[in-house]
Amino acid sequence: MAIQPFKVHIPNTTLNDLQERLVQTRWPDEIPDSGWNHGTNLGYLKELVEYWKDKFDWREQEAKLNRFEQSKAQVDGVNIHFIHMRGKSSHPIPIILTHGWPDSFYRFYKVIPMLTDPEKFGGKAEDSFDVIVPSIPGFGFSDRKAMTDGAVAGLWAKLMTQVLGYDNFTAAGGDLGTGVTKSLALKHADVVAAIHLTDVGYPTGQEDYSSMSEAERQFAGFTQRWLFTEGAYIMIQATKPQTLGYGLNDSPIGLASWIVEKFYAWSDCKGNIEKSFTKDELLTNVMIYWITETINSSIRMYSENARSAYAQAPTTKLVRSQVPAAVASFPADVPFPREWAERNVDLKRWTKMPRGGHFAAMEEPELFVADLREFFRGFRE
Repeated sequence: MAIQPFKVHIPNTTLNDLQERLVQTRWPDEIPDSGWNHGTNLGYLKELVEYWKDKFDWREQEAKLNRFEQSKAQVDGVNIHFIHMRGKSSHPIPIILTHGWPDSFYRFYKVIPMLTDPEKFGGKAEDSFDVIVPSIPGFGFSDRKAMTDGAVAGLWAKLMTQVLGYDNFTAAGGDLGTGVTKSLALKHADVVAAIHLTDVGYPTGQEDYSSMSEAERQFAGFTQRWLFTEGAYIMIQATKPQTLGYGLNDSPIGLASWIVEKFYAWSDCKGNIEKSFTKDELLTNVMIYWITETINSSIRMYSENARSAYAQAPTTKLVRSQVPAAVASFPADVPFPREWAERNVDLKRWTKMPRGGHFAAMEEPELFVADLREFFRGFRE
């Protein structure tokens, strides 16, 4: 489990090939005045691609990524890429942050310095963290191996204790990172002190409906409606990811369209995606998938999780973790009620945020960091 230092450096041949593909794009038509109602808006994507071709500077973004201390380590035969930044105080607490899809370790690039060096951002030194941000297997610079939430949690527990040497640690995540973080709390409670989540998962139909509150039943109904109107990506990624992978791995425009549409739909951008994210942020995230060719392995995580979940008996009950948990609900993310959070985790802190969406650490880093600081303050020695 030796740790190997890592720097991002993509060969010019990869960047030149990308440029050629962008120039040769064959654009589809679009229903007039349809906006984003049928998917990624054609006008905005053309604008983004023009920027990608003519103004986006990958080397600049690469240098920014390399400001973080990055490493690789093999855990149970899987090579894991991770950022590890030490807190600037005498007793920082370790926290592992887990991203989701279609984002990457880049989700947390704004909050890492805020958590490690709080004094620099108006906080107190005693609130500092040692921050560990791994790339989930199948994503970015980790091995292209799709795994379930629970299997990833097992790797994270060994990474934190056996590789990095922490006796115990805290954890936070959202989206797929929620599943991993909840699995850490369920299966590795002996080393996980507390967790922080921005969602807690969704009703699957396997719950005891009669025990649900009215708010939870409404949420279950919302989830079903949402799956029919917005959830097509889940169904194809959970059932036929390979078919999708051919197009997304071969076409940078297809890849950008598939990813950017989710950043638009799941953010608090109110119809203007650049209210929440810059072009450089959107494209850097897309580039991490493109240069590593991990879109196919990343979407296979959905099929791994689906096969694992539905291989169980239909009557399998939801298991509630007993590790102390905080949940922050952002208004443009899925509107789950407090009762649903309490059903899933040992809820000690519940925060209704005034703004923000699914990619909270990128979109509203100050709100995200303040909630983490406040909650984990109670778990410092």
